Amino acid sequence: MPAIFVGHGNPMNALSRNAYTVAWSAIGAGLPAKPRAILSISAHWYVPRTAVTAMAKPPTIHDFGGFPRELHEVQYPAPGSLEFAAEVADLLMPVAVMDTNWGLDHGTWSVLMHMFPEADIPVVQLSIDETREATWHHSTARRLAPLRDQGVLILGSGNIVHNLHAYSWGKRHAEPYDWALRFENGVRKALNSGNPEPLIAYEGLGQDALLSVPTPEHYLPFLYILAQRREDDSISFPAEGFDGGSISMLAVRIG
Repeated sequence: MPAIFVGHGNPMNALSRNAYTVAWSAIGAGLPAKPRAILSISAHWYVPRTAVTAMAKPPTIHDFGGFPRELHEVQYPAPGSLEFAAEVADLLMPVAVMDTNWGLDHGTWSVLMHMFPEADIPVVQLSIDETREATWHHSTARRLAPLRDQGVLILGSGNIVHNLHAYSWGKRHAEPYDWALRFENGVRKALNSGNPEPLIAYEGLGQDALLSVPTPEHYLPFLYILAQRREDDSISFPAEGFDGGSISMLAVRIG
């Protein structure tokens, strides 16, 4: 199974048909097989611990405000899996704890609604520990690698460039900022070179990195997918573009 990072962007993408959501649908349809389960690492479960959702029926979490009622009424009734959650926790032992309070946040369900609209694949979320540095996340994520051979789709959901302070609110077709383009292009180049080190130590990439990743929560899910790369894996970008000038919608498929 490939590992996939998706730039999820605006929660309204859940209800939209646009270039991004069409690409997400194609990603789901283009997998080599139906996943046994999905492990999602979402930017929106950023807490001071590593936790795994352990529930049979994870709730659909509407973790946002100021959007139409229609979006708040969306449900993505995918099952959870206590067995699969335990598998994940075992791989990450002893750092992971089982969680029965979270569920599926919009970083997960707004994408999966398009990738797997039937909502019939068990989904488990893995939190991002806000107390840990990027190198820890990358090395910890490597322990998840066996899941790919067991038919599990590892999905990272965030944005490689995510700066809401610079976002062009109300401008539907804002051109991307030069710094955003440079940083995204640098990510692409590093991926194609096969050298992940600059992407892990992204804070050392200068002013473009500081503007593109002012806070880490939307970038770190990408490192969980980067960590799954094997020597013979291909790299592709099944979705691309910018929203509001400062949100990269780039998707990265590994394998």
